[in-house]
Amino acid sequence: MNTFNQIIRGILFFFLALFGMAMALLFMASTAIAVAILYVVARIKGRPFGVKAYWEERRKPSTPKNMFKNKDITDVEMREIP
Repeated sequence: MNTFNQIIRGILFFFLALFGMAMALLFMASTAIAVAILYVVARIKGRPFGVKAYWEERRKPSTPKNMFKNKDITDVEMREIP
């Protein structure tokens, strides 16, 4: 009976491993499709596609540079925490 249980466990482990590999393959395929779509969209818009271009675009501030003329803080409200 112990040998039978080990065979059943081995078969179950084998199918679980196959299922895990299939899920990993599905994840890799969907990621590849998503990257391909992003590449095509970037090429259509005329922007470079890559990590360096992405980080350069993200580092640019979205607000105007001289939002405040005087950068010194002159008015501060303080509260005492009991």
